[in-house]
Amino acid sequence: MQAQHHNQSADQQQAVAARLLIQAQLAYRESNGPASLVQRTKARAECRGYLKDALAAEPGHPAALGLLGRVEMDDGDLEAAQTLFTRSLDLDSEQPQQHINLGYWALQSERPALAEQYFLQALDMDRQSAPAFCGVAHAKRMQGAFDVAYLHYRKLLETGLEWPSIYSGMLQCAAQLDVATADQDLAHDAIALLSHDGLPHQELGRFVAAIIRQQYDLEDPNAQIFLDAASQDSLLLLALNKTLMPDPAVEELVTLLRRSVLAEVAKTAELRDNLQPLALALAVYVDRTGYALPAEDDEERLVATVNDSIKAQLVLGDAQDQLIGSLMISAMYGALFHQPFAVDLGAWNLVDWPVAMQATMAASYYDRAMEEAIKQSFDEKAEELHLEKTDVPQAWPCWSTLSYRTQASLKNALTHELGLTTDHCPDTLRIMVCGARSGQRAMELAHYLSDVEVIAVDESLANIAKATRMADQLGISNIVFWPWSVAQNFIADEHKVHWIEVGRLPSDNMTDLSLAALVNAGTNAGAIVHLHTSVSEQTDGDRQIRQMIARHNLKPTRSTLRQLRKMVMNNRQDPTWQTLTEDSDFYGLGGCRDRWFAAQNAEQLNELMALVSNEVDWKLVKARDTDGHSLATGPVQKQIQAETLGSEVQSLMGQDLSVYFQKRR
Repeated sequence: MQAQHHNQSADQQQAVAARLLIQAQLAYRESNGPASLVQRTKARAECRGYLKDALAAEPGHPAALGLLGRVEMDDGDLEAAQTLFTRSLDLDSEQPQQHINLGYWALQSERPALAEQYFLQALDMDRQSAPAFCGVAHAKRMQGAFDVAYLHYRKLLETGLEWPSIYSGMLQCAAQLDVATADQDLAHDAIALLSHDGLPHQELGRFVAAIIRQQYDLEDPNAQIFLDAASQDSLLLLALNKTLMPDPAVEELVTLLRRSVLAEVAKTAELRDNLQPLALALAVYVDRTGYALPAEDDEERLVATVNDSIKAQLVLGDAQDQLIGSLMISAMYGALFHQPFAVDLGAWNLVDWPVAMQATMAASYYDRAMEEAIKQSFDEKAEELHLEKTDVPQAWPCWSTLSYRTQASLKNALTHELGLTTDHCPDTLRIMVCGARSGQRAMELAHYLSDVEVIAVDESLANIAKATRMADQLGISNIVFWPWSVAQNFIADEHKVHWIEVGRLPSDNMTDLSLAALVNAGTNAGAIVHLHTSVSEQTDGDRQIRQMIARHNLKPTRSTLRQLRKMVMNNRQDPTWQTLTEDSDFYGLGGCRDRWFAAQNAEQLNELMALVSNEVDWKLVKARDTDGHSLATGPVQKQIQAETLGSEVQSLMGQDLSVYFQKRR
């Protein structure tokens, strides 16, 4: 009787544990779903509670141990996660899920080769496991086998899976591929990626440009380009609308297509329906470049005539639909916001225009109007008042969507990635991003970290205005964008920050700014400073152009920037200019203006490195190489010490390491 009663009791405990595990799985799924942060946090706590009760009922439940390991891994405790996964496998070795869990643990531990082994073990047990196959793709990507990983991601998409991590991984691989021949499968992939909402399409520029270069045979100077064919090319239209293609031949193709559209309109006095999608896409693309594309004199004259016609139509009170074709043509060559008739366009809201036109109208007029209103809040706006409208700096870099990241906690990162205690930290940590440019990285920190508020600082008022507008559109409320003057006043008022991230360095124009002094004054003991040990934008071409600017006292007008770009494009086979034309910044006037007229001041980095190399006050807690792999801090610290003592042989400068320092006192 006792044995029978014991068996019944054990069965009841197993049933209770099984029921609780199902509830825990549902809560875990909700904690990783699209709900609000508060709901996800509540669901994660519920999941832990159910698992605790399940393991109390049945302490050796393998699946419950494995799920608890996933929770620990998501919260950043990799050591506890590995222990739980291993313990689960010791109880039941035939669990593909635990091998998959260990694979993702190894990925997070920066051991992709080991991760691949775990995923392959899982596939040996379950050949149809999509998570394991996807894990292999992630592991291959982290090992630099981008072509193999890319094919894995493609296979997963072909099976109908729509996981964000698949699209994100495929996009990261695409950005690393060399496309040497025309491939229709690659073109279909590019269309799929550009059509998928939520991806940072700006990172696909090189990949798409390489495909278009091959498809249009742009290496052949005698290649025939047909306007009607281009106007029906889905990939080309998507690329023009979604990304920037850093390729000289593709830029020439876009310039040729724009000229062809204008020539037909000049000949027929109308913009036919079939060409309108191409004209709108060209207008969006040219705006993205800051109107860097050159225009011949006859084009300028024709567009001036079109603009005069629009002005006259508005004065006469013509209906909106009578303006549409002319506005498309005008927008291909200049921002509508800069035209004399711009104020009259304000009579309509963006949604009053045809849906197909709204992206063009937003880029060319409405977004610029909103950004101009934001600029009025800052004293730095006075510096723009003497400029021609077309010479006012444009935000750079140009981006549209944040990169995909999983939600995380900065305090967990401090604990589990940097090995630091967070007992003294407040609930919300303050991050300052210095040199945030147009704000993508700063907004990713604000959006994906659950326990931060972000202060993003930049010297470009255009960047501040654009980033402020985009943060508002994305609903990111825990971030502000300031010019350096406001940030300096903030620190002078004895406010402190817990984390400082250094992006683009201040230029020589910031004569009253010391980044090292700001960092020193704005931090207390325990604060982290994250910086890179190299300065970009230092090609031979950049240096030669800066010398030319200084010699001739050139000003950063649109005309000057276009002429400098034209010189580079005409001589792009020369090694002096080749490296410059490979840089994405070259394909936007904002990027050219930054690197030639507001170059980063390397002395700011030298002073900051001198500050953090003081081992009495600062400690190196982490270092990564250019591939994102962690380095032993000992050898890096020795390099810092040698450099402090004047050794150039062991200099860190120029190595482009990502280093993290903690303030000791």
